[in-house]
Amino acid sequence: MSDIAIGRTPRTGSAFRPATMIVLLAVGVLAFVAMLVLGAYAPDLRSGRNGGSHALSNAATGFSGLVALARATGRNPQVVRDPSMLDAEDLVVLTPETGATELGEVLGRRSAKPTLIVMPKWNTAADSKHAGWVRVEGLRPPFDPERTLAPSHPLRVERRKGQGRPLRTVDPDAPAELRFSAPGALQTIGSKELKPIVTDPDGRIVVAQVGDEPLYLLADPDLLSNHGIGDLRQAAAALALLDFLNSTGARSILFDVTLNGLGRSRSPLKLAFDPPFLATTLAIAAALLLAGVHAAARFGAPRRPERALAFGKAALIDNTAALVRKARRQAALGSRYADVIRERAARVFSAPPRLKDKALDAYLDQIGTSGRFSDLAAAAGEARHKDDLLAAARRLHRWQRENEG
Repeated sequence: MSDIAIGRTPRTGSAFRPATMIVLLAVGVLAFVAMLVLGAYAPDLRSGRNGGSHALSNAATGFSGLVALARATGRNPQVVRDPSMLDAEDLVVLTPETGATELGEVLGRRSAKPTLIVMPKWNTAADSKHAGWVRVEGLRPPFDPERTLAPSHPLRVERRKGQGRPLRTVDPDAPAELRFSAPGALQTIGSKELKPIVTDPDGRIVVAQVGDEPLYLLADPDLLSNHGIGDLRQAAAALALLDFLNSTGARSILFDVTLNGLGRSRSPLKLAFDPPFLATTLAIAAALLLAGVHAAARFGAPRRPERALAFGKAALIDNTAALVRKARRQAALGSRYADVIRERAARVFSAPPRLKDKALDAYLDQIGTSGRFSDLAAAAGEARHKDDLLAAARRLHRWQRENEG
C-alpha cells in the first residue's frame, strides 16, 4: 500500500534489456541513414552492365574496353552521367542505341565543340547465361541508323562485306596510326554534306565530318566496340581516331551515357550529402545525437517521489484549501475566520457565556490596543477579493497574538 501510494511499481520481467533496446535503436537509425544515402546515390551506383551499346557495357557491342584502354594509356576518360558535363571542350563520344534517339539537346550544347556520334548497327538480345552479355540477332534495318541526324542531315546507309580489307584514311592531317581494317559486315554512310576522313577501298564513307562543324560520324561501331578492339592494330587505330578528333589541348575524353538512360539529375536528397550542404547535415545529425544522449542519461540527483496522499494536518489543510480554490469560495471564508478568532478569544479572555454576537464583540473591543475587534471582524466578513481577505485575516491574527501574548 505504501509503495503504491509513493508511486513505485513492482518489478516485473522485461522482454528486452536496456542494452538490447539500445542496439535495436542504433541498428534502426543506421538502416534509415543507409536507405537515405542509397536512395540519393542509386543512379550513380548502377553499373550499366545491361548489354547495351554504351561506355559502361561489357557486351561485345559495348565500349567499356575502349574506356579502359584510354585510361590505361593516360587519356583520362570520363563516363558522363550528368548532362552539365557535356559543356566541356574535350571530345564527347555519343553512342545512341537506335536511330530514333533524340540528339537535339546534346548537339545544341556541343555546337562548336568536337563530338563523335557512333551510329547504331546491331540488333541484340540479352544472353540469359551470362549477365551483361548479348546475342547478336542481326543487323538493324538501314532506315534506323539513317535517321540518326534526321531531318537536318539525311543519310544513306549501305552494308558491304568487309572481309578484313584495310580502310583508307583520306584526311591528309590524320596520324599514321589511323589505319583501320574493315569488320566482317562493314556499314558505310553517304551524304553530300559529309567530308570523308576514313573510307573503304571503294570510297564509301566510314568516318566523316558533318559540314564545317566539329561534328563527326562513325558509321560502323565495330571499329570501337569491345569486340572490334580485341585486335591490337584496331585498338591503336581507335585511340588514334579519338586523339585526332579531340580538340587542341584537350585533357580528357568524355563518353556520354545519358542518351542510354544511365544519366542522373540533381535531387534535393543528394544535395544533403554533397558539399557545402554536407556540413549542415552533419551538424543536424550531431545535434540529434546529443539530444538523444541528453534524453537517455539523467543529470543530477534523482528526485524523491512524492506520496499520492501526504501525511499530517498540513496535507489536510492544503487539500482543503485546494478544494476552496477550485470552488472559488475564498471570499466566503472571511466571516468564518472571524468566528474562529472570536470563539478562541472568548475562551482565552474568559468572556461571560451569556455574551453573544455584538455584545461579545463589544466586550472584546475593550481588550488590547491594536484595534477594535469588531472593526477587524467586519473587514474580514466584507472582503471579496483574495488580497483583501488575506490582509484582513493577517490583522485578526496579529490582534489575537498580541493580546494573548
